[in-house]
Amino acid sequence: MSLKYGKFEMPERIKTDGAAQTATFSRFIVEPFERGFGHTVGNLLRRIMLASLEAPAIISIRIEGVPHEYMAIPGIIQDMTHIVLNLKGALLRRPNIDTYAHPRDVHTVTKQLDITEDMIEKGGGEYVVTVKDLFSGSDYEVVNPTHVLFSVTKPMSKRVDIKVGTGRGYVPSERHVFEKNIDEIIIDTSFSPVRLVNYYVENTRVGQDTDFDRLIIEVKTDGRVSPHEALAYAAQIGIHHLQVFQTITSHGIHFGKGESTNNRDRDEILQKLALRIDEIELSVRSTNCLENANIKTIGELVVISEAEMLRYRNFGKKSLTEIKQKLDELGLTLEMDLGKYGINRDNVKQMIQTYMQEKVGNVEI
Repeated sequence: MSLKYGKFEMPERIKTDGAAQTATFSRFIVEPFERGFGHTVGNLLRRIMLASLEAPAIISIRIEGVPHEYMAIPGIIQDMTHIVLNLKGALLRRPNIDTYAHPRDVHTVTKQLDITEDMIEKGGGEYVVTVKDLFSGSDYEVVNPTHVLFSVTKPMSKRVDIKVGTGRGYVPSERHVFEKNIDEIIIDTSFSPVRLVNYYVENTRVGQDTDFDRLIIEVKTDGRVSPHEALAYAAQIGIHHLQVFQTITSHGIHFGKGESTNNRDRDEILQKLALRIDEIELSVRSTNCLENANIKTIGELVVISEAEMLRYRNFGKKSLTEIKQKLDELGLTLEMDLGKYGINRDNVKQMIQTYMQEKVGNVEI
């Protein structure tokens, strides 16, 4: 037996704030949600990203001739305690998923560290050992290869064995479970690759209603996963945990698509196309360039190609980037195909004129 529910407003895509995006930070904008669902989804994704994502990290080290972490090492400036603290800052990306049959197993990276007199002289009296020196040739990608581990002042040759595990959250040294060797120093490990997640919920418009939710999620990682990967993994983990509740389904639900969907979609797109250029807060330079090109509305703008925009006088790539960003915030693009709404370059101005006359009376554009 199946029950029919009314339509839920659902986002169709996820937008990214390009102006704020870096390799480790992204701001995602998702809309529209039914009222209340912005907080529900945002809080779920935030908690999963902060607590449940996996990444590789160093869990132990063994340096030849160093029996414990409370000692100084001849020829090395830092003591072993300092070196262990530096190792906690090494950031590794998970190897290719096909590299190991069981990626959650502990893997050992062995390096013969040979420091010569010439290497020390070139460094001005010391050779700085970085993460790259220990992981070169391994299956792991190093996110911060220049991260300093220790400095050597005398020629030496030592074998270094590092164990790398994959896990979640923060794990103290005594909770690591693997076969330990003599002289091996176990390290407290932070596996979580996500440093910060914020989410905000704002009102957004659907048709004439303004009480729907716009969800904004800000994600900052340490580079072991990208913000896009973090959000994608969190969504999959959430869906995975909700699957168990399908077992209690006694009645299926199918959702209505709403009435006059095509008309409403057309009305929504025309609302955006009818916006005047001076209503979208462009810079003075970009606004003047569009006015000189006799482009007065968003509708007249979106039917133009990027190449054509760049041919306008005094119009450069900086202005083009600004306009594309503003259009993306509205869910629009340059050279947009509006054929399904019966709108094209030849009639867009007349269609906007007719729409405004129907909505607010006789308005001249």
